[in-house]
Amino acid sequence: QKQHGDGKFHFAIDRGGTFTDVHCILPNGAEVVGKLLSVDPANYDDAPTEGIRRILDEHDPTGKNKYPRGQVVDTLLIGSIRMGTTVATNALLEREGEHMGLVITKGFGDLLKIGDQTRSDIFDLSCKAPEVLYEEVVEVDERVMLSDFFDENKSEEEIKSFEQKSQPLQSDDSNYQYSPNWPDAGVGKRITGITGEKIIPLRTPDANAVRASLQILADKGIKSLAIVFLHSYVYPEHEKMVGDIAKSMNCFSEISLSHEVMSMVKLVPRGHTACAAAYLTPKITEYLAGFTKGFDDGLMTNVQLDFMKSDGGLTPVNDFGGHQAILSGPAGGVVGYAKTAYRPSLDENGNEVNKPLPVIGFDMGGTSTDVSRYDGTLEHVFETTIAGVSIQAPQLDIHTVAAGGGSRLFLQNGLFVVGPESSKAHPGPVCYRKNGYLSVTDANVVLGRVIPEHFPNIFGPNEDEPLDIEGARAAFQALAEKNEAANGRTVEELAYGFIQVANEAMCRPIRNLTQMRGFDITKHALCCFGGAGPQHACAMARALGITKVYVHKYGGILSAYGLSLADSVVEEQEPAKEVYAVAKVDSGFDEDQDPSATTREARLEQLAEKARSSLTKQGYADDSIVIEKYLNMRYQGTDNAIMIKESKKTDANLPYAKTFVEQYHREFGFELEGRDILIDDFRVRAFVPGATPTPPPAVPLLGPPTPAGSTRAYFDSSTLTVSTYNFEDLMPGHEIEGPAILFQSISTIVLEIGCNAVVTADGDLDITVAPKKNEDDIKTDRGSEEEKAKIKEDPVQLSIYAHRFMGIAEQMGRTLARTAISVNIKERLDFSCALFTSDGGLVANAPHIPVHLGAMQSAVTFQVKYWNSKGREGIKEGDVFVSNHPQLAGGSHLPDITVITPVFHEGKILFFVASRGHHSDIGGISPGSMPPHSTKLEEEGARIVAFKLVKDGKFQESGITDILVNQEFGGTRNLKDNLSDLRAQVAANNSGIRLLHSLVNENGLDNVEAYMHFIQKNAEMAVRHFLKNFASTHGARASAIDYLDDGTPIKCTIDIDPITGNACFDFEGTGPQTLGNLNAPPAVTYSAVIYSLRSLVGQDIPLNQGCLAPIEFKIPPFSLLNPSDDVGVVGGNVLTSQRVVDVVLKAFKACAASQGCMNNLTFGDERFGYYETIAGGAGAGPTWAGRSGVHTHCTNTRITDPEILERRYPVLLRRFGLRPGSGGAGMHKGGDGVIREIEPLRPLVMSILSERRCLRPYGMEGGEPGKTGRNLLIKEGGIALNIGGKRSGSITVGERLVIETPGGGGYGVGV
Repeated sequence: QKQHGDGKFHFAIDRGGTFTDVHCILPNGAEVVGKLLSVDPANYDDAPTEGIRRILDEHDPTGKNKYPRGQVVDTLLIGSIRMGTTVATNALLEREGEHMGLVITKGFGDLLKIGDQTRSDIFDLSCKAPEVLYEEVVEVDERVMLSDFFDENKSEEEIKSFEQKSQPLQSDDSNYQYSPNWPDAGVGKRITGITGEKIIPLRTPDANAVRASLQILADKGIKSLAIVFLHSYVYPEHEKMVGDIAKSMNCFSEISLSHEVMSMVKLVPRGHTACAAAYLTPKITEYLAGFTKGFDDGLMTNVQLDFMKSDGGLTPVNDFGGHQAILSGPAGGVVGYAKTAYRPSLDENGNEVNKPLPVIGFDMGGTSTDVSRYDGTLEHVFETTIAGVSIQAPQLDIHTVAAGGGSRLFLQNGLFVVGPESSKAHPGPVCYRKNGYLSVTDANVVLGRVIPEHFPNIFGPNEDEPLDIEGARAAFQALAEKNEAANGRTVEELAYGFIQVANEAMCRPIRNLTQMRGFDITKHALCCFGGAGPQHACAMARALGITKVYVHKYGGILSAYGLSLADSVVEEQEPAKEVYAVAKVDSGFDEDQDPSATTREARLEQLAEKARSSLTKQGYADDSIVIEKYLNMRYQGTDNAIMIKESKKTDANLPYAKTFVEQYHREFGFELEGRDILIDDFRVRAFVPGATPTPPPAVPLLGPPTPAGSTRAYFDSSTLTVSTYNFEDLMPGHEIEGPAILFQSISTIVLEIGCNAVVTADGDLDITVAPKKNEDDIKTDRGSEEEKAKIKEDPVQLSIYAHRFMGIAEQMGRTLARTAISVNIKERLDFSCALFTSDGGLVANAPHIPVHLGAMQSAVTFQVKYWNSKGREGIKEGDVFVSNHPQLAGGSHLPDITVITPVFHEGKILFFVASRGHHSDIGGISPGSMPPHSTKLEEEGARIVAFKLVKDGKFQESGITDILVNQEFGGTRNLKDNLSDLRAQVAANNSGIRLLHSLVNENGLDNVEAYMHFIQKNAEMAVRHFLKNFASTHGARASAIDYLDDGTPIKCTIDIDPITGNACFDFEGTGPQTLGNLNAPPAVTYSAVIYSLRSLVGQDIPLNQGCLAPIEFKIPPFSLLNPSDDVGVVGGNVLTSQRVVDVVLKAFKACAASQGCMNNLTFGDERFGYYETIAGGAGAGPTWAGRSGVHTHCTNTRITDPEILERRYPVLLRRFGLRPGSGGAGMHKGGDGVIREIEPLRPLVMSILSERRCLRPYGMEGGEPGKTGRNLLIKEGGIALNIGGKRSGSITVGERLVIETPGGGGYGVGV
């Protein structure tokens, strides 16, 4: 750790995409800062080197040494260099890493391309996804398996016999009609893995075959490898063996072994992380080679050169891997505000007055904004997705939203829209004078909040002109003239509207970071940094109810400053499979039992010693090293692990358990009684603390300073003359009252009306923000009709309310995902949440599962009508309703259970909130409640028309248990999870209620209700506009027909009124209801149509009942799409829904058919049930090829990671990959389906419910149809039996189920 004023220069440098920021402690202890362009080839090769050279040249204490540009820099006086860099981030975003190959277990070559099978934007028919990082794949014939399920109930003699058996030869495929010759399950030695689990190596890699395959990669120009084998986190020997072979060949500059990169369970994120390391590390090495060239040889021998990792810790240059570097730049900023803004308030004598407030970090850049939270410790996450790549490594919990200074501005469908498109650095905003795009920066320039005279003249084609305020004004004027939504606004009013909407977009992730996790947002301070943040911080703080804003004197370069304060960190982690605490039958834990005691401390101490040793080798003294120990813990049967730090209270038994339960309760709102606590990982974080500035004492107030000048700027609703101040001229104790504008050398600070700033003893800015409104002035009850009529629709407020309504629905969804127990809801995310008006009209439906879109409205309106009908008890405060009946109560199918809660205020219902979740079992004739051959509704499980799940505030456990258990064809097989998930749905609804009450308290009830109505009208207008445009181009009538595999037609004729935009969707000609379960209740058709229309509109419009307002439905009674109330419907929701979408899109000539199926697989026995849906091929369109291996249209659920699947369930996943050639040919090819092959490790019942096994997904405009799917049972000996599209039956050890899913249709005639 460096000392101030030690006679050396100490540099901290953040190399960003546009600017490089430099902070330096001079030999005498003084600080200087600098900022320069990251890329300026006309003047220098490398920005950090140039920044160092300039400071050395200007501040050399002797005045004798010269540091001329173009010569290597003398390092004699350099003590340390700390760097954060976006080199890895940019290479990842722009896909400019090393030529890289993936080496993976046989059968899983396409796994990382499929990922979790979801698409990021459910309404994007092209299903766009970033490219994978690797160029070539080698599948290695190796396999290990966990022994637990195979060996259960076997005697030692039986196990020994399997250990002594021989595997079939790798080349002997002669007996296999269909599948590759997989090694036999259970055959091989039992070996103890890293976690203590028994591992069976079924097949060891063939060294010669591996070497030959790697040579082919090398010959193709592959320079880097990622080696990723199944279960290598617990048994890494095969990865090590192949890694050694690759090293011995001397062909590859980087070899990344997944177990070394991150030794955690989950093959997909660990594989992506290994790929990121292999792809990006050479880029960092290449950059470092260029950087070191600028210095003499002393750089690597005499200078401490450290880099910032994504976890907020410094690491030596030689240990800096690509996967650790992705958040290297933002991490410095988090450390910077954590060490400066999180501090107690002191009086003038330095005594503590108030405890530190938790801090929200707000880092607003050009293209995006990062938000984070600090409350005494850095908050880490261990899995996140960046640029389409899942990274599994410790990273600071930083949330990014696509709204920055360069975010583009649009008026679309009567809404003010900010981003996500960016004007980028080139061409940039309009005011950059490069024919750019109207952006947030232009709005600030026009409003006088960014003043051209205080910016360097670096704009225009020759980079010598000032910001162009007139060009920006003209662009806003042009936008106003061609859009009705501008509504006669002046240029300033238009620009201010966009600023308000941008602020709300940036508030949304802050609300998610706090309210969603149970924190009171108003009890935080907001620390803003980055070039654009201080222009927006005061307005955002007011919108969020935050009263304290903090701007550091180095706010414009806080990431660099944070680097100078950062800790040097070494992390060590190992997987585990231990029971930490044994649950008592009634409640709590048996404190006399400590099952992991013998191994826990030994393994933690081992990791601590390893980490300590790494730091001492870097030259740190042993007594300067701090060790933190962690256990990654979860409740048995759940997947939500929480990293728990060792408690300092050593007197308590099971101290980690107490902390875990407290944190789990705060995060999720409840505890899980009767479940053991498990350990998934041991982790140690060793660090040498960096410098932490001493909190400054209070200073005597000096009153307002003399302004440097004045300017005209727009605030709230008018242009005012406001004072301006140079930050450098201010003295500690100066007070400034808003509105005012302050200029730092690197950013502009805007003080809003009602904000007061005080300069601290350290020269920072503490701002107090006045509340938004006096709450006494806000009416939270309904006004008269006359008062309501005065509220007129304002497009800016409409855009803000659209964010708020959708934000509430999204937060409900996040609460549900966090608090649920079942894999279906928590992991697969098979749920939806929505808000409704007092009469049940849909206001906002978060886009979770498309088949739920709009369908819940029918469920809510039914409950309102049902409970208010004559003779019933009505709806009372404290009631929560539950239903699932598809035909009678607006449901979709029985496993989808809807929980509905009225929102009361002063005894009146204001709104409703609802959540719908897929329960993994609710009874019926087969495990998973998705029977392929049901013909009656009662065969599919429990039916709930109307029941009060909560009455007078009390959960009616016995009543709902009776409904779920006492069924004619067998009750639920998983009551415990049902009850837990229902409680989670109630909790999700309660979170929505709290947020709606908060919205009413902020804005008044009349306003909120009015904008609920306006937002519905806006969605209606957008759909009408689309329908009128379609009619004018393609005619007023469109129709299409398609057929189910059993020949049942689905026909839709669409008649559009080209004047009004009304449309009739007439399904006359659709076949009669079937003696099966493909019947779909009307709510499913409504959802399929609302999804199709939203996808066809092609813009981000609100999802609410307004989308269906122009639509009249004609669905023949007792047809497939409007069946009687007693027939089976479980397949209608998951299969027929897909085909309705196919028909609607075909009528609109939008694109070729996607797979038209969800490939529903359930398996289980009397002890468990498991359900998954499987991806297929997407249809091609006019400008795109169909994506392969993705969920399409009405579903978007995740699939279970292979390692989790095999760890939790008695199956082997033999392969999961793409099905080449299954997509239809054409000018644009259809996406390929997938092949999924599963083998049971004990006798199970497996059921498959699927479509498109007979009739192929259609092509369009001359494109070929996709291939049909196929379901095969592979018997012992390799004989394949085609079991058809719908089958349920027993499958035993040695047999395998192979599911081949359909491809998508092609588009256009192929060349």
